[in-house]
Amino acid sequence: MVSGPSGAGKGTLIRGVLEQVPALAVAVSCTTRAKRPGEIDGREYHFMSRAEFARLVDQNAFLEHAEFAGNRYGTLGSELDRILVGGRSVILEIELQGARNVRALRPDSISIFIAPPSLEELGRRLRERATDADEEIAERLEVARGEMGAESEFDHRILNDDASRATHELVEIIRSATA
Repeated sequence: MVSGPSGAGKGTLIRGVLEQVPALAVAVSCTTRAKRPGEIDGREYHFMSRAEFARLVDQNAFLEHAEFAGNRYGTLGSELDRILVGGRSVILEIELQGARNVRALRPDSISIFIAPPSLEELGRRLRERATDADEEIAERLEVARGEMGAESEFDHRILNDDASRATHELVEIIRSATA
């Protein structure tokens, strides 16, 4: 599983890894947040209402679920099963709370923390992304301060100060874990 603050570059690095490791697939998470421009249901996330999300929580359908920045996120157990039955390894892109939940349920999973070069750079990335209002960016940065202190909980840490180098490092960790 890959975790780290919002804007650290988790998605960018994972996209780079998928190009190099064809036996790997991303488990598409569910969320209650609104779609951003260009996002497609089932590709970036499975977008759903809060009521539908709550129903799936009640049915114990999630491997993990968490609330972040006022929205709910979670990974369906059926999503992992779908990938594993197809003979591929699973990569999860999840926030810290979700990573902790997965670690508790699947202690054999490999955890990787993606760290930004600094909180200032993280703020710049979030503003440049232009997907969140200023107050949402401020909230994400406040959460990131706390998340940065949790990197020692992970098996590996990758500093994402250079996307090419960081992608290579992530590929090497995954290849060694799935060999």
